[in-house]
Amino acid sequence: MSMKPAVLVTGSSGHLGKALMLSLPELGYNPIGIDINSSNTTTHIGSITDPSFLSNVFSSYNIAHVIHAATLHKPHICSHSKAEFVQTNIAGTLALLEVASSSPNPSSPVKSFIYISTTSAFGTSLSPPEGSPAAWINDDTPTTSHKNIYGLTKSTAEDLCQLIAKEKGLPTVVLRTSRFFPEEDDDEARRAEVPDEENLKVLELAYRRVDVADVVSACVCAMERCAEGTIRWGKFIVSAPTPFGREDLDALSKDAEGVLRGLRVGVGVKVGEVFDLKRWKFLRRIDRVYDSSRAIRELGWRPEYTFERAVEKVAKGEEWKSELTRRIGRLGYHAVSVGVYTKRDDKEGGSGQHGAPLA
Repeated sequence: MSMKPAVLVTGSSGHLGKALMLSLPELGYNPIGIDINSSNTTTHIGSITDPSFLSNVFSSYNIAHVIHAATLHKPHICSHSKAEFVQTNIAGTLALLEVASSSPNPSSPVKSFIYISTTSAFGTSLSPPEGSPAAWINDDTPTTSHKNIYGLTKSTAEDLCQLIAKEKGLPTVVLRTSRFFPEEDDDEARRAEVPDEENLKVLELAYRRVDVADVVSACVCAMERCAEGTIRWGKFIVSAPTPFGREDLDALSKDAEGVLRGLRVGVGVKVGEVFDLKRWKFLRRIDRVYDSSRAIRELGWRPEYTFERAVEKVAKGEEWKSELTRRIGRLGYHAVSVGVYTKRDDKEGGSGQHGAPLA
C-alpha cells in the first residue's frame, strides 16, 4: 500500500492550521504540524525562525508539500513589536523557504510550497475615498502603500516566495485569503451598523469573506497543480465568489442595501426578503469587492460556501457555515482578551505563529 504524501503544516495550532490538520488525512495526505504553541493538532513544537528545528523536521520526514500558515497577523499589532513581525513573517518565511528548497532527500524534492498570505497585502488599494466607486480587487490589482506592519511583512514575504521559486525552482503558490476569522469585526463602526455577528459575516461572503473549509480546498488544489507541473509560480485571491460585477461598483459605494436587496438566490428568493424575516440589516456602503475567479479558473478551485448558499441556508433555518468552521471554533490570539479578540485557550494552544488572516 502506498504511503500518503507528507504535508508540513506550519501554524498547526491556529485556525487554518487546525482545519488543515483535521482535513488532510481524509483527502489522502499525512499532515505534520509545527507551531510554537501546543495543541492536539501540533506534531512538533518549535519556531519557523529556527533553521535547526526546521532542518530536523525535514530530515525526519519525506516532506512532499509545505503549507505555510504560521504568521503574526493583524490582532498581534497591539501586542507585538514591528521587529517581531519582521522576524516571524519575513525571516521565518525565508528560513522555511531555504530549507524546503534544499530538501535533504534530492531524489524526492518538495513538490509544492503554499504560502498563506492575506488580501491586506493590497494595502490602501482596498480603501477608496468616500464617494468613489467600490474597488474591484483582482490578482492584477497593484499593491499600494501599506496600512500596517502586518500587510507590509506579508507582502514582503510574498516577494521572497517569488524570489526563491525563481532561483531554486521550488514550485510555489501564494494564496491571498480574505477574512475567515470567527471573532467579531474589529471595526467599531461596522459593528454599530450591523450589530448581529452572523448577519455581518453572511454579508461579507458577498465581497470579502471565505469559509475555512474552502481555504483548505484551495490549498489542496494548489498542491495538486504544483505536483502535476501545471503551475510553477502563482498568486491568487481566495475569497467566496462575489455575486457582484464591475457594473455594481458605483452603486455599492452609495447604496449597498439597494444592490443586495434585489439579488436573487435559489429559485427566485430575494435576499431582501430573507434579511427582513431575520430582522437583519444591510451595510450602507461596500468599499471593495474581491474577485477570486482566477483561482477558480487556474487552480480548479470549487468553493462551496458561497453567499448565495448561505442566504438559502438562512432562509431554511439551517446552518450556513461549514461543519469544519464549527469544529475549529474560536482559538484566540492572545494570552488575555484584547478588544474583540478572544483569549487563547492554553489547553488547546492558540495563536502564536498561526494562520487566520484578517483583511
